[in-house]
Formats: sequence, structure tokens, C-alpha cells
Amino acid sequence: MRDAPAPDPLPDARASDIDLRLAARLAALRQEHGLSLDALATASGISRPTLSRLERGETSPTASLLGRLCTVYGRPMSRLLAEIEADPAQVVPRAEQSVWVDPETGFRRRGVSPPAKGFCAELIEGTLPEGVAIAYAAPPVGGLEHHLWMLEGRLDLTLDGVTHALSPGDCLRYQLAGASRFSCPGPGARYLIAICRP
Repeated sequence: MRDAPAPDPLPDARASDIDLRLAARLAALRQEHGLSLDALATASGISRPTLSRLERGETSPTASLLGRLCTVYGRPMSRLLAEIEADPAQVVPRAEQSVWVDPETGFRRRGVSPPAKGFCAELIEGTLPEGVAIAYAAPPVGGLEHHLWMLEGRLDLTLDGVTHALSPGDCLRYQLAGASRFSCPGPGARYLIAICRP
């Protein structure tokens, strides 16, 4: 299945600093893997024009598109986003925690404890608006260990066809092996995920 049309270009055709760094990293990853735009389009299911716009920083990728690219490149989304940041300090004040917003859904991803050299785990905060769903066809890295702790709202998390209805205080731990879908029936969901590399 091909991707939906990419979001409109960023306001005034000016990308934010994080979007420009992400665009440059996506272009570099494609070159590191020796892929042409056509080969990457075939591997990811994302159209060549959309890939070209992403790599030039003309549009901000959605969580779904980033998920597909991370699967091709074999890295979690958090690792990709960490690669465009400076080496994180031991203490990361909230004001300095990187926040990425999906331009299509409004999903917010905060790198509470971003990946760092010498550490195998990271902690992210996700905020999913009411009525929004994000699906991933495959994990970027098979066997990732997740511990998801619900803070607010409701979240339906579907893993390999089994849906887990989560409420505040619930904790779901799982190894990510296949398709997953995050859906918020309402009210808006806020949760923490500890991610451990296999």
C-alpha cells in the first residue's frame, strides 16, 4: 500500500531546525545503506516524490512514515531522533527534552531519557489526542522490549491482532515483534514507554 499524500510544506516554506536536521539524517542514512530513492521507495512503500521532499526538508514526516523508514534502516524511531541531537547530558531538564510532533495526527513524542552511548534503555513520553490512531506495520528492530505505563486518559494498544485497553496506572510489558497500533478512544492518552534494545 502506498503512502498517503505528504503533509503540506511547512509554514512559509521554512522548516524548523529539528526538521532540517532530520531531513539531513534521512538523506545520509539512505546513502549509508547504498539505496537510491527508487530502491527506498520500493523497500518502504513511500513514494519517491514524498521521500525526496522529506530529504530536502520541504515537509515534516508523520509518525507512520518515520516508522516505515526506521524499519528499512533497522533502528527505533527514538534512535533516529537521538542521532540528530547532541550527545545527551546525564541530567536532562524538562525544558531541554526533545519534543517531536506528528504534523498529521498531533501525536507528541518527548525524549525524557534519550538513547545514549553505553546505555541500553531509554524513556519516552507519548501524548495521543482523542480519536487518533497510529499504526506500524512492523517494528524497526525485532525484539525491542517495551514497558508502557499509562499516566492519563485511555489507550487501546493492539499487538499482533490482540488489543489491550489501558487506563491510568496500567502497565503493559511486551516484546515488539510484529504490527502494532496505538489508538485513543478518548480522553487523550498520555503514557511513558521504557524501551530496551535486545
